[in-house]
Amino acid sequence: MRRDLLLTAAPAALALVLAGCRNDMHRQAKVVPLRESSFFADGSSARPLPEGVVARGFLRADAALYRGTGPDGKFLLDMPVPVTRALLLRGQERFDIYCSPCHGRTGNGQGMIVERGFKNPSMFHVDRLRNERAGYFFDVMTNGFGQMSSYASQLTPEDRWAIVGWIRTLQASQNMPREFLAKEDEGKLDTNTASGEAGAMAQKSFLEGKSGEAAAHQAAGEAPAAPSPHSPSKKSESGEPR
Repeated sequence: MRRDLLLTAAPAALALVLAGCRNDMHRQAKVVPLRESSFFADGSSARPLPEGVVARGFLRADAALYRGTGPDGKFLLDMPVPVTRALLLRGQERFDIYCSPCHGRTGNGQGMIVERGFKNPSMFHVDRLRNERAGYFFDVMTNGFGQMSSYASQLTPEDRWAIVGWIRTLQASQNMPREFLAKEDEGKLDTNTASGEAGAMAQKSFLEGKSGEAAAHQAAGEAPAAPSPHSPSKKSESGEPR
């Protein structure tokens, strides 16, 4: 009895299993990317995007944040994000990684690749760039300028603004108005200025003394003092040592 039942059920189970062995999933109607298709009138399987479509997460509706421009289409004068210590430290880090190889860590345009013979970029401390709008620097990082390529794929919009903040910090460090200095820093400035002026005056007096001594010898018809044997020999106008 049990054997008869097993012999009856086995073929039914086998038929059920075989019925499920179909390859419709493998042979389903699908379009391989960029392959010709007869479904559309133009024969192209790759369809153009509908007008105005935006990929999820890439709306970028804030022109100030993502393009550095205001409602008038001009570059923003100031940064559209709060300038905090954390932002500037982030800007310094990103600047040192991506910008300093060309621009130098102080923005003097003497980065490492310039020392290797490549063309040096303009330093950030010239009047043209000190007076430039903040949005200009953001746009250059986004779209590139001259021999500089775009850094939009390496730097997020937030990081680009952080770098703009650090560029402004570097510019202020080299062109800080006196009224913004602390009292102790103002005193150091006066000391350094006085020291520099004293050194310049001493050098001027020394040179004038040498010139006066030579003139006195010439007026008296005397030969100038012989140079020390340790002094480098001078050359005449013809280029020969004398």
